[in-house]
Amino acid sequence: MVRYRLLFVCLGNICRSPMAEGVFRRVAEEEGLIHLFEIDSAGMGDWHIGQAPDTRAQEAAHSRGVDISGQSARQVTRGDFHAFDLLLAMDGSNYAELTELAPKGARHKVRRFLDYAPHTGAKDVPDPFYGGRDGFDHALDLIEEAARGLLAELAGAEKREKREA
Repeated sequence: MVRYRLLFVCLGNICRSPMAEGVFRRVAEEEGLIHLFEIDSAGMGDWHIGQAPDTRAQEAAHSRGVDISGQSARQVTRGDFHAFDLLLAMDGSNYAELTELAPKGARHKVRRFLDYAPHTGAKDVPDPFYGGRDGFDHALDLIEEAARGLLAELAGAEKREKREA
């Protein structure tokens, strides 16, 4: 039974959010918790709709055992605020845009992804699009930390609910 519906959001949905979707999926699978999640990603803009993730993002993710080649870019819609429990913004700009787009009753669903990795000292997953391979590796380092933090928080909530039931 799906308990949590997660949407990872960046600017164009070809670098950071597809990597976050793939990494979170892998982390949840490793912990035997994938059955609890519906996971997707989207972008704020419409420039890349229908495209596969950037080849550099695919290569960087693949080097860590994450296959994102089957993903296809899409744009965030207002319906996403009803369909998902959390919309996880990769940076402050995405967060501000999502908060502005969100219906009033759904603004609490918008979170900054790196809030789940406070020990990194970073608030934003930097956009690696205009840089080299190092930028993708750095983004993945942050994404992996936040994915583990998010899973720990949601798995902890799941355990608390089971104890209280």
